[in-house]
Amino acid sequence: MNKAELANLVSDKIGVTKKQAEDMLDFLTETIINTIKTGGDVTLTGFGTFSARVRKGRTGVNPQNPSESIEIPPTKVVKFKAGKTLKDELKASQRTEDATTDTPIEEVEEESAEEETPEENQPMM
Repeated sequence: MNKAELANLVSDKIGVTKKQAEDMLDFLTETIINTIKTGGDVTLTGFGTFSARVRKGRTGVNPQNPSESIEIPPTKVVKFKAGKTLKDELKASQRTEDATTDTPIEEVEEESAEEETPEENQPMM
């Protein structure tokens, strides 16, 4: 779902114009961004918490010259922690999907987790 589709859904559900719904979404995203930029957290109870954190600097590999290492500086990144209601809803939908498929989702996740577990201290290529 993109922003326009969400605005249409909001306008239909609440009974406001599409322009008003778009303005509400713009205000919401602007407020979240400004709060996070100033170091605050935005918690939507049941949905989750948006915050900013600093990812530490590390040594990486130059993709143009793999034998050369480069320093990647620390940077601010957005963090989202899912709330309990969101987690519970996803788990409930997973159980429904598990009942309709032959291969349980847990097995697929375990296989891909083993393949995608890079060591945190190793440089990424």
